[in-house]
Amino acid sequence: MSDNRQISGSPDSQKINVNQDYEIRYWTKELHVSAETLRRAVAMAGTSVDAVKKFLRTRGRNDAPR
Repeated sequence: MSDNRQISGSPDSQKINVNQDYEIRYWTKELHVSAETLRRAVAMAGTSVDAVKKFLRTRGRNDAPR
């Protein structure tokens, strides 16, 4: 799905856009993390869903950036 706010549905299944409120809501629920943790993971690992999931598994869900 594109980041067009006029289109409803699921967020892009491959990328996380932390600048879109609906994506923050979706991914925090999906990944069981806070918005702050999600933003930190995206900042450290990139926007790829797989990279963020790997980061959360290896670095921890509440790990601060190093």
